[in-house]
Amino acid sequence: MTDSASSPSVAAAPARPETVPPAGKTTLEPEHEPAVIEVGDPDELDETASNIDERMVPPNVKFEIDDVESPWAHSHEFDFIFCRYMVGSITDWPKLMNNIYENTNPGGWVEFQDYDLLYTSDDGSLTEEHQTLQWKRLFLEACEKAGRDPRPGPKLKDWVREADFVNITHKKYKMPVGPWPKDPYYKEIGICNLIQILDGLEAFSLRLFCGVLGWTKDEVLVMLALVRKELKAGAFHARFDLHVVYAQKPKAMDEE
Repeated sequence: MTDSASSPSVAAAPARPETVPPAGKTTLEPEHEPAVIEVGDPDELDETASNIDERMVPPNVKFEIDDVESPWAHSHEFDFIFCRYMVGSITDWPKLMNNIYENTNPGGWVEFQDYDLLYTSDDGSLTEEHQTLQWKRLFLEACEKAGRDPRPGPKLKDWVREADFVNITHKKYKMPVGPWPKDPYYKEIGICNLIQILDGLEAFSLRLFCGVLGWTKDEVLVMLALVRKELKAGAFHARFDLHVVYAQKPKAMDEE
């Protein structure tokens, strides 16, 4: 794995897809015939609790709101199950993995994309003195106390293996925070990450800090103001990691 996304002195890297997902490619599972994406019928299924604008929904997509940690109640199994950015949402990851295994057809594929939300810097520019790192550590502590794992990414491979999937591939991508990378590709990724972090700081923090850690709202807002100032000033070269794991359910014995 190259370090081009993590060093401000590195110019454009030719092996760019090795450090971030290839542009325009959502999943990394081995290529299949298009029917695999249709999970056994003409419809593609998405389980989400997000608000849905029906005007933007393609005719072959339907949405179901369900608890993915409870037993699934579908009338069929799936050839490909894709699970992305569930950090902070799952109380029992092994149970989720088992549910996904049980609902994947023999020979089918699964893919997980999730984060390790701890900030770090390869050049040592992010230190314990920064309010941003203090905020992030407190945020992770609050998530853990609330029963949600804020760092599932590094554990995905082991969870997938323990669920009895095979042909497992694990990739790790460094995700910059802010416009500090010299490479325009990584700079754009860093800017996007910075925008969503700045926009979501209060939403990410208030309930966890006040409801779990016992802070007052004013105390939280004071810290967030300092974090926002550091992030906008580019005081460090922070990054976090995205982990991608894809694997296959063993084929049925009579198919081998």
